[in-house]
Amino acid sequence: MLERRDRGILFVVSAPSGTGKSTLARRLLDGVPALEFSVSFTTRAQRPGETDGREYHFVSEAVFDRMVEGADFLEWAPVFGHRYGTGRSATEGVLATGRDLLLDIDVQGAAQVRGSDVATVSIFVLPPDYATLESRLRFRGSERESEIHRRLAQARVEAEEYRHYDYVVVNDDIERATKEIRAIVRAERARTERRRSFVEKILETFPDEPRGRRGLRAT
Repeated sequence: MLERRDRGILFVVSAPSGTGKSTLARRLLDGVPALEFSVSFTTRAQRPGETDGREYHFVSEAVFDRMVEGADFLEWAPVFGHRYGTGRSATEGVLATGRDLLLDIDVQGAAQVRGSDVATVSIFVLPPDYATLESRLRFRGSERESEIHRRLAQARVEAEEYRHYDYVVVNDDIERATKEIRAIVRAERARTERRRSFVEKILETFPDEPRGRRGLRAT
């Protein structure tokens, strides 16, 4: 049962490049109902197979500059020569309706979100080891060798940020990691403070004076 909440949950997922974060995010969205994807803005070029407005909002440097000046971003950061940002009004709009939102961002952006007034549940994804990370980066074939070296050099710095997140998921097996990250979302939705108004409505259906008083011990 999915209850109606006054405010949605912002789930933030981060990981070193090549960990499989985006694949996990897609699987999470496919397997968990009432969870929406927050589409970030970026100045990087559109890759083959990507669609504007689905993976990212692809914008020019000038447009991005105007958005920064207008305080239109909840967070933004330069990443490997390009800039990425999360629209503030779109994020607030979704959460205000009670819907949950998944934000796939780097560690710099996540730090900014943590410093904002928007409450989040943060998840950090790690590879099982460095060799696997390197293999995954090379396999996807979307970067030049120099870019791969730069991403690998940055990976250790990014991995050290795990300590600032609420949860850590190791992507050693995509099926297992998917189940684990889905379980985190379901558990966070079931927290007492988030279900309080929902539970109060259930309690309203109970009679004021129960028939035949009993102790609190279950029978």
